[in-house]
Amino acid sequence: MNIYEMLALIVAGYVLKWLVGNERPFHWLNILSTRVLLTLFVFGNVASKDLGYLISIKLVFIYVILIIALCLGFSYLYARFFVRDERWAGALMVLSVYPNTAAMGFPIASLFLDDITPAILYSTTNSLIVLPLASFIAAHYSSGKASIRKSLIKALKFPPTAANLLALALVVSGIKLPSWFLEPVKAVGWWSIPLLLIYFGTIIDLREFRLRHLLEVGLFRSVLPFLFVIFTLRSAGNTYYAVLVESAMPPAIMANVLLAHYRLKAGEGIAVTVVLSLLVLLFFTSLRFFTG
Repeated sequence: MNIYEMLALIVAGYVLKWLVGNERPFHWLNILSTRVLLTLFVFGNVASKDLGYLISIKLVFIYVILIIALCLGFSYLYARFFVRDERWAGALMVLSVYPNTAAMGFPIASLFLDDITPAILYSTTNSLIVLPLASFIAAHYSSGKASIRKSLIKALKFPPTAANLLALALVVSGIKLPSWFLEPVKAVGWWSIPLLLIYFGTIIDLREFRLRHLLEVGLFRSVLPFLFVIFTLRSAGNTYYAVLVESAMPPAIMANVLLAHYRLKAGEGIAVTVVLSLLVLLFFTSLRFFTG
């Protein structure tokens, strides 16, 4: 699904909300897409990997860890000293640490690479790590920065997070589920993506858009990792371009799913995500044009 299809679905949701005039159907749409379909999608995609696959991507794995630490560390320090609204502080960290490496990352990576395998490796590795991490952050800040134990329990109550960890445990244990089971699970779960985009259209409110929020998320989600990769990975060939693109992507759909689930500034989050996605798309398209 490309950025134009994503925007079309978000607009469709916005129009549907205006036509229906009742939030209850969209409440059930959210439950179906996040707690059922997305859970299947996450489980199917993670459980289909194997341990040998994870071990074979050392350089990409290292950069995934470094980029997550960079984005989370700097956004946390910034939020601690310069953000008074605790709920936006949590939302900022979630948006900063969770990039859209697939829906936007793959098409943009294809502008620079004939073979986007390194980008796919980055995306899948990133997803294994960042979903439980971002879930914990969202749970922690939505509950008034409760204890670590309570925040972990709250994070695990989000079905996709529990599914991610269960599937990862199966992969690490070497348990391979049959394809006749996983493929239908992934196929059914994929429908969570368009349904979630429609749902986001029903909650988006550009009146809540703040230029400061855009600058904050843009800095920690895109600018810092982009510069970090430029200065540290230039000699890595295709891996360089893949990591450069994937590390600088705007916030993912799942980042906003978490904000909506934990009622953590979801309106501001989706508004910033839409605008930043367009800016990132314009930037990389222009970069490809000028670099030939």
